[in-house]
Amino acid sequence: MTAHSAFARNQWYVAAWSAEVGGDLLGRTVLGEPIALYRTGEGRAVALADRCVHRRFPLSRSRLDGDKVVCGYHGFTYDTTGTCVFVPGQKRVPRTARVGSFPVAEVDSLVWVWIGDRDAADPAAIPRAPHLAGEGWTTVSGMEPVDCDFGLLVDNLMDLSHETYLHGGHIGTPEVAETPITTEVDEEAGVVRVSRHMQDAECPPFYARSTGIEGRIRRRQDIEYFAPCLYLLHSRISPAGQDAPLFETEITYAITPSAPGRVYDFWAVSRNFAVGDPEVSGFLRDANHTVVMQDVDALNVLQRCLDTETEGYQELSINIDTGGLAARRILARLAAQ
Repeated sequence: MTAHSAFARNQWYVAAWSAEVGGDLLGRTVLGEPIALYRTGEGRAVALADRCVHRRFPLSRSRLDGDKVVCGYHGFTYDTTGTCVFVPGQKRVPRTARVGSFPVAEVDSLVWVWIGDRDAADPAAIPRAPHLAGEGWTTVSGMEPVDCDFGLLVDNLMDLSHETYLHGGHIGTPEVAETPITTEVDEEAGVVRVSRHMQDAECPPFYARSTGIEGRIRRRQDIEYFAPCLYLLHSRISPAGQDAPLFETEITYAITPSAPGRVYDFWAVSRNFAVGDPEVSGFLRDANHTVVMQDVDALNVLQRCLDTETEGYQELSINIDTGGLAARRILARLAAQ
């Protein structure tokens, strides 16, 4: 792959968890677009271009006056559409005094922004992760910025054999790398599915401590990747040789390119067992954060290596890369459109 993948515009991307957007301004950068996020008094999320039209001061470093944003440098004031409604020292507001705004949709506890042609933004096209806010599920979540190309994070998540080597002692066991995968690709829909079903596997601490299972397990990993942003890992655990008790865990990642060589890694672990147990929630939050940071460290190192590679270097791909290569093709097609 190239050092930095091209961005696909005219797409929905996750800019924040719903819980992150409130009565204070939040700055994020999506596809190189600086964005200021906040929530109106009525609870609606707003996304404005994060640069004052006057001297380019970031609005995310400014303040709110009700539902209006007051620039922290010279006081230019904007409404929820990005239209400037006040400038200092004069009554007339220049006709060009406005900042861009982005279509926003809140779906399944995620704040999505549309980067591209406003007229093409259709919230119905956003892929769903209903477990994030569904009855009978509880979720722990977080976000980590990674100093790597977003394509490297997609590669990482599409090939879980790395769990054996990078995440041993947490979620990785020998069986993950040893078990063959099956891959299904829907090029038109932009969906890649990768499955790995282990009939008799060691139970890693991530699941042993959260489920209470002792001994070996039946472990099923079914990935669904909805290009470009949403990744779901449907994880199913039961004692080896048994279908029950069945413990269902949904692992969610929203993969949002921030800028060339930088990506936001939004992560969540949802479960339908021990729903009201704060100790299990605390353990899974800490354990998954540890796993995510292992990925962050590895991908930061990998990106630095790729940045120093000589032109024309060759990488080798094998069977475990089938899903990742399909994702690369789809992302390249979306970027070219």
